Parts: sequence; C-alpha cells; structure tokens
Amino acid sequence: MAARRAEPLRTCVGCRTRAVRSDLVRMVVVGGELVPDVHRRMPGRGAHLHPDLACLDLAERRRAFPRALRVPGPLGLGGVRGHLVKQFTEDWTTSPDVDMEAGRDSDDRAMSTQP
Repeated sequence: MAARRAEPLRTCVGCRTRAVRSDLVRMVVVGGELVPDVHRRMPGRGAHLHPDLACLDLAERRRAFPRALRVPGPLGLGGVRGHLVKQFTEDWTTSPDVDMEAGRDSDDRAMSTQP
C-alpha cells in the first residue's frame, strides 16, 4: 500500500501561524493590486492568508504582503477585503443552524439577544 502524503503546510502572513494549504487563501499581485487566487492556479509568487479579516488587518498593519511577495510599495487590498467579506457573509447566511426569517435556531427555539 502506498503511503499517503501529508498536505503541505504554509504560513499565514497575517498571524504567522502554520496551517495546511487548504485552510488558507493564496494571494497574488496583478497590476499592483492584491487578488485572491481561489483556485491556486495564477502565475507568480503567492502569499497565504487565513480567510479572516483579522488576519488581513494584521498583515496590512505589518506591511507583510509586499515583503512576502517581493514587490515594492504598498498594494491595493480592496479586492481581497471584498472577497473575504463576501465569503464571510455567504457562510453566515447559509448556516443550517439559523433560520434568518423566523429568528430561531436549529432546535426551533427563539434566539435571544440578551445574555
């Protein structure tokens, strides 16, 4: 029986923790703008990031993208931020545990806003 290879680890440029490649989003530079490489097929050097706005903010504050991608100057992050916000809202609204119309969770209990 052939040994199964483990998935390669990559480091998030935001929080600097290591994770398997499938848990991170690859970013590349296209025309001075940072864009997500969702299918991991775009040419050029890539930087990896958790699909989390907190990691994006850390990477932006640390100026990690130009350093990791070896490009001069600041990069536009609008496309990446929009992608992460869109992904977060899609994941949240399609969650099977929350009925958005009725305000009830998966156990059919009313969701409370008070602690």
